[in-house]
Amino acid sequence: MSMEQWWPKLKPSTREWLIENNGDAVPAEVVLEITKAGGVVSSGAWWVGESGPSGFYFSDEAVDWIDEVGNGEIPKPR
Repeated sequence: MSMEQWWPKLKPSTREWLIENNGDAVPAEVVLEITKAGGVVSSGAWWVGESGPSGFYFSDEAVDWIDEVGNGEIPKPR
């Protein structure tokens, strides 16, 4: 599922945290919420970045997408 599809299903507080901490490691509880909303972090989707001992990270393209949303812009569909 694409980021555009699961993003609106996240709690507003989670979306706000992701915007404010854009580019940082995503906490496990947020990854779990993304998964419950339909995002598969092991899918190789455009928004999936690195995952390792320090946590999950969004791709550079996803960081830009979140930045656009945080600025009140409507990102182009992927």
